[in-house]
Amino acid sequence: MLKINSMCPDFEAKTSEGDISFHEWLGDSWGVLFSHPKDFTPVCTTELGSLAHMKRDFDARNVKVIGLSVDGVEDHKNWLNDIEDVAGIKPNYPIIADEDLKIAKLFNMLEGDAGESSMGRTAVDNETVRTVFVIRPDKRIGLFLTYPMATGRNFNEILRAIDSMQLTANHKVATPANWQKGEDVVILPAVKDEQAKEIYPDGWETVKPYLRKVPDPSK
Repeated sequence: MLKINSMCPDFEAKTSEGDISFHEWLGDSWGVLFSHPKDFTPVCTTELGSLAHMKRDFDARNVKVIGLSVDGVEDHKNWLNDIEDVAGIKPNYPIIADEDLKIAKLFNMLEGDAGESSMGRTAVDNETVRTVFVIRPDKRIGLFLTYPMATGRNFNEILRAIDSMQLTANHKVATPANWQKGEDVVILPAVKDEQAKEIYPDGWETVKPYLRKVPDPSK
């Protein structure tokens, strides 16, 4: 089973923008792979449009985004026109074709005995193909979220989580509940007070001995 810090599976695939080798395509960037049970479904149509509108926010954070849906390339390309009609913008990122279900299985979103073709399968058959994976530049899984089919994804929350992950990758801090970029953060428990004095000479707010708040060090 994949879990946080697992090596992200590598694969080759056809996409709406041509063939890719996933790790090579990611390069040194962060990545977001978000999956869909079938083309021409209502919630997924709104999600792909929403992400197209927000892609510049991901680009600004050095995050490459890529979709996956359990259908073929031609279906994807036709679906893009519907998405443009609904959202006013055509997705400007690749969508992986997973009509043989191999990638959904590779990422543990479908069981190994789910078959070898998307033909004849409904969105309900593929309802577990609804996971967002955030991949770090070291090609390891940093976060994953799985949504039910009837619940559209919140891409602002995914951006918020990426802001936290990028901050905490570079500083010895953690982010508290509901944290937003620029707000106070928490010194890691592993950083003892003597070391913290060197890193934060202006001091910190001690809420509890294990809960020490400091301003966002990236500001």
